[in-house]
Amino acid sequence: MHRNNRRRWTVKSSLSRLALLASGALAAFGAAAGLAPAAASAAEVVVYCSVNEDWCREAVTSFERQTGIKTLMTRKSSGEVYAQLRAEKTNPKADVWFGGSGDPHLQAAEEGLTESYKSNKLDELYSWAAKQAENSQYRTVGIYMGALGFGYNRDLLAKRKLTPPACWSDLIGAGFRDEIQVADPNSSGTSYTMLATLVQLMGEDAAFDYMKKLHKNVNQYTKSGAAPAKSAAQGETMVGIAFQHDLLTEVLAGAPVSIVAPCEGTGYEIGSMSIIKGARNMETAKAFYEWALTPEAQALGAKVKNYQIPSNAGAPIPPEAPRIDKMKLISYDFARYGSTAERTRLLGKWDREIKSLSK
Repeated sequence: MHRNNRRRWTVKSSLSRLALLASGALAAFGAAAGLAPAAASAAEVVVYCSVNEDWCREAVTSFERQTGIKTLMTRKSSGEVYAQLRAEKTNPKADVWFGGSGDPHLQAAEEGLTESYKSNKLDELYSWAAKQAENSQYRTVGIYMGALGFGYNRDLLAKRKLTPPACWSDLIGAGFRDEIQVADPNSSGTSYTMLATLVQLMGEDAAFDYMKKLHKNVNQYTKSGAAPAKSAAQGETMVGIAFQHDLLTEVLAGAPVSIVAPCEGTGYEIGSMSIIKGARNMETAKAFYEWALTPEAQALGAKVKNYQIPSNAGAPIPPEAPRIDKMKLISYDFARYGSTAERTRLLGKWDREIKSLSK
C-alpha cells in the first residue's frame, strides 16, 4: 500500500475506533443513569487542564465536536490541581487531569488519587511516555516532553549592558539583582522541576546554596510556571525561568527574548494525563484519555502555538520545537522526585530555607 494511502487509512481507522469508543461511552453513561438512548447525548466529562489556556480550549472544543460528549474544563497549574485532588479525594469533582508536569501526577498516583487504566495506545508511544505509565502502575501516562531553561529580554539586557547569561551560574550575578522571575514550586510543576533538576545536577547542599543566592535576584515567585516567560516577553522582568516551549511561544509572537538551555545541563518534564479516582463519568473519561493519545489530538498543541514534543510516535514533532538532541539533559529520576516523600521533603525545605528569606 502506498505510504500516503496507508497514512490516510490509519487516521481513518483511528478516528473510527474513537467513534466506537465514544459511542460505547455514551451508551454506558445512558444505561448507568437509566436514561433512554435519546438522552444519552447528555453525557459529559469534566477536565482539569494544566497546559496553556489556548491549548485547553482547543482540546476541549475538538473533543466535544468529534464525539458529541459535553466537555467542561477548568484551567489550573499542576501544583494547584494536585492540591485540589487531595482536597476532593472523598468527593471528586472532575474526571480527567490533562497536562502539567509529570512529578505531581506521579505523586497523585502514589497517593491513590488517580485511577489505573492501561490504554490500548501504549504501543504507539515513545518509550519515555510509556515508562511514565509503567512507573505509576498505569495511573498516569506521558503526553508530551519539554525541557527546562530560561529566557532573557535582549532590550533590557542591552540597556543594563550585561553579558548574555548562558548558564545557571550566570543568574546569581550581581547584575541580575531583582531582574529574575520564577514560579513557586508549591503551585507550579515547572518550578518544582527546576528545584529537582538543581538538586540532581549540583547535589542537594550546593543546590540550596545556589537557590539562596538566586533568591536575591528574584523579583517575584509567580503561581504559574508560564508566567515568567510572559513577563520577560513584556519587559516586566529581564529573565524568566520556564520551560523552553513556553518561552518559544513568546519568541514566535515577536518578543525580543533569547532562549537558553543552561550550559551545565538541565532537566525536563514529561507532561502527563491521569484519570481521577472515583470519577463520576468514568466511561467518558476513558474516551477522552484514548482520544488525547491519538496523533490527531496531539497535533492540536502546535496548532495553537504550543511546541512540546508529543508522546505518540505517529504525531508530527513541530519544526519549531526546541531541539532536545542539542541540549545537555540530566538523567532525571522521575520515580524518586515524583514520590510523595521526596516531593514533600524538598518543598518543605524550600519553604523554610528559600521562600522565608528576606532580600
